[in-house]
Amino acid sequence: MRPLSIVVRTGCDLFAWFLVIFGSTIIIHGDVTPGGGFQGGAIVATFLSLLLVAYGGKKLLSWVNVGIFNGMLVFGLLAFFLLGFLGFPHSFFFNFLAVPHEIAQATGHGVIPPSGTIALMDIAVGLEVAGGLSLIVLSMFKGVRLFREEHFEEESGHDR
Repeated sequence: MRPLSIVVRTGCDLFAWFLVIFGSTIIIHGDVTPGGGFQGGAIVATFLSLLLVAYGGKKLLSWVNVGIFNGMLVFGLLAFFLLGFLGFPHSFFFNFLAVPHEIAQATGHGVIPPSGTIALMDIAVGLEVAGGLSLIVLSMFKGVRLFREEHFEEESGHDR
């Protein structure tokens, strides 16, 4: 995959970072607004897809460290399960950090009380989805590239 025109790359430079910011906002505020960890993680992973289309595969693979996405995936998964197990004296996924509605109103937390572990689990899911979908995009690109190289060798009858 070759890079696209300078216009597309400039547009990518201007707008791609907004995907990360917008996706992070959706993840962080997902417990009190529409959206959440999965939706925000998918938006953040779209950032990598946009870079792949605009700059091409060779340039993107020289920039990307796959270990970061693996780390996001593993950290998000472990954090989610750890938060689920921490509520075990009562039940699995017990919301042990939540503030009761009466206390939240008395202390000035507003109409919506803090959601406790739900917000933390939402962030963990966002990290997991962003890392996992980014790895899927990279794996699919590498698979398409390998398929094209094998197809070229079969048609030409010789190795590159």
